[in-house]
Amino acid sequence: MPRILSLDYGIKRTGIAVTDEMQIIASGLTTVPSNDLILFLKDYFTKEKVEKVIIGEPKQMNGMPSESAPIIEKFIKQFIKQFPEMPLDRVDERFTSKMAFQTMIDSGLKKKQRQNKALIDEIAATIMLQDYMSKSRF
Repeated sequence: MPRILSLDYGIKRTGIAVTDEMQIIASGLTTVPSNDLILFLKDYFTKEKVEKVIIGEPKQMNGMPSESAPIIEKFIKQFIKQFPEMPLDRVDERFTSKMAFQTMIDSGLKKKQRQNKALIDEIAATIMLQDYMSKSRF
């Protein structure tokens, strides 16, 4: 079975998570500079079978798009142009960074380790993917 890939896209860097081949568990994969993301995905798609990609949709508390929404929309246009056959789903990413930070605290990471923004992005992508998989099963 092919994998599902999750992107927590940001201006500077993008956290990436992926499912196992059975699509049971979401795991953090890596964090890459956002300007290198298309190249990373091209390489990854040649090595691994990916069924679809999900990307966070940043929203404010009232449900309106956040200020980073246009940046993500620009990336999505690039993605569709580069990978026209790859299905792309959007998911609400509200609170994922806060949940990622709390996960780091709960797992006992030291303060210095919790300041690693790349790790926060990777964990946020994992949370989005796990949530997506949970909702897709019902």
